[in-house]
Amino acid sequence: MEKILKTEKAEEVISQLKERYGELMFYMSGGCCEGSQPMCYEKGEYKPCSRDVLIGEVEGCEFYLSEEQNKYYEYSQLLLDATPGMGGGFSLESVLGMAFSITTHALIAKEEVEVL
Repeated sequence: MEKILKTEKAEEVISQLKERYGELMFYMSGGCCEGSQPMCYEKGEYKPCSRDVLIGEVEGCEFYLSEEQNKYYEYSQLLLDATPGMGGGFSLESVLGMAFSITTHALIAKEEVEVL
């Protein structure tokens, strides 16, 4: 099962950004302010550290979580979306007047559910 999925709108915005900037990547740190919002960078503009976790790819773009965010979302599947608005100050989609966001839903293994 994929850890990170995307909406059609996110796919459209990523396509526009790739045309403009080339290869991209995502990072979500979970820090204060904009840190809990996924940040989109040109590939290589942000250097993941050894504690960051690559959770998958979205439209060929690597998606990293900080170690803390990875623990927080350990049992969740993430959905990347894009909506009109102000994205993170350094995130590329802001030039398009868009903002990436994440919604989640819990993953529960059938073996872990106790039937009463």
